[in-house]
Amino acid sequence: MDKAGRLEKGDGSKVPVPVGANRGISIIDLILRLVGIAGTLGAAIAMGTNEQTLPFFTRFVRFNAQYDDFRSFRLFVIVNAILAAYFVLTIPLSIVHIMRSAARGSRILLIILDTIMLALLTAGASAAASIVYLAHNGNSSTNWLPVCQQYGDFCQGASGSLIGSFGGIVMLILTILLGAIALSRQARRVL
Repeated sequence: MDKAGRLEKGDGSKVPVPVGANRGISIIDLILRLVGIAGTLGAAIAMGTNEQTLPFFTRFVRFNAQYDDFRSFRLFVIVNAILAAYFVLTIPLSIVHIMRSAARGSRILLIILDTIMLALLTAGASAAASIVYLAHNGNSSTNWLPVCQQYGDFCQGASGSLIGSFGGIVMLILTILLGAIALSRQARRVL
């Protein structure tokens, strides 16, 4: 039978997949989760300890900027702490996937939970990014002046913590894609 005839019957999609291929994907998934822990935990700690005090005319009157002055920054710290804990709690499942490459139910569960956590982390990071943008650039139509000229260290700390959080977003996207690839390879092997 020629190649076109096999494709019409559906035989062309049954490409043999090496047995150890999903193990490699599971190892990469574990590494991405460890990097995600570092990114989200680092972002939560950096934002949670972000503070700067400026003296006014005298030593007794001071202006203080802390992360908890902004609700968006509070949300950011809470969401990043939740994600760091989530990454820690899902490491055992990643280890199970390394040992048992054929686990389907737990992979589906991880993809669903990763997608939910991706939405949560994206919301928290976007809310904080909007405040950091206003702090750097201000808004002339509402007469909000940029405050990063006075609170430079506070703004640098907030901007740096955003990098860790957006790194966690990238790690979640990659783990979702790797989980989907592993599931599709298992489906080919079953057929």
